[in-house]
Amino acid sequence: MNHEQLLETESHWLTRIGKAFLTERVVMHGKDLHHELDHLEWLHLYLYCILGKDPGENVAKMLNSYWVGTSYPDPSIWPNHVAALAGSVRTTPSLGLMAGLSISEASIYGRRPEVRALDFFYRAGKWCDEGGILEEFVDHEKSLGRILYGYGRPLATTDERIAFTLDKANEYGFSEGRFLKMAFSVYEHLNKTYGYSMNVAAVHAALAADMGFSCEEYQLILTPCFVAGMAPCFRDTKSRREGSFFPIRCESIVYHGRGKRDWEG
Repeated sequence: MNHEQLLETESHWLTRIGKAFLTERVVMHGKDLHHELDHLEWLHLYLYCILGKDPGENVAKMLNSYWVGTSYPDPSIWPNHVAALAGSVRTTPSLGLMAGLSISEASIYGRRPEVRALDFFYRAGKWCDEGGILEEFVDHEKSLGRILYGYGRPLATTDERIAFTLDKANEYGFSEGRFLKMAFSVYEHLNKTYGYSMNVAAVHAALAADMGFSCEEYQLILTPCFVAGMAPCFRDTKSRREGSFFPIRCESIVYHGRGKRDWEG
């Protein structure tokens, strides 16, 4: 970007996303926020904000089930653990919840695996469209050393969220989608060949593919997904003695690094 292009946006930004005309109206993707979008529930509005269009009532309800089904008020789960620690040290709710959300984009759980699972299904679909066999695609991915996100679950061999999600998919008309069927075909192959279990990330991502979300849209949609489980963890520790959330004695720390050194020498 050259100097002239930077000057074009120094004090003026052209966008079709929206604008707040203070004292008059607020426009979001061409609609009046307070008079044309006021009938939408918050999550439905959030989808409209991201997509720039109304995805429909059933899509909004299906995604709402993602949020409901992952709202675990358990402080041992890592994002909740951070929010609980934040409450224990008496920070503010906003900082505590944002700290928890920031680590929900981890490498082995949360946002990144979900997005990679969605990408996996899109690439698997393209492979099959070009005449390939799904099981061969799975084995090819394995041979490249890639993690098959959505298959396997730390600390557990089954996922209680799958049945819940499938019930909702059936209720809202998404139970017969191409990618959802593909997700279970992949599971059957992985379970038979490698003994892999399945977790809800595969089901969620497959349904997201059937609903047609891009990887970026999907990541934006799910970013606040764990927050409902964090809030009670924050309040629980905030109501107790300060600093009392899982304190660790020095002798409990396992250290395998270099021993004590004489820094002055």
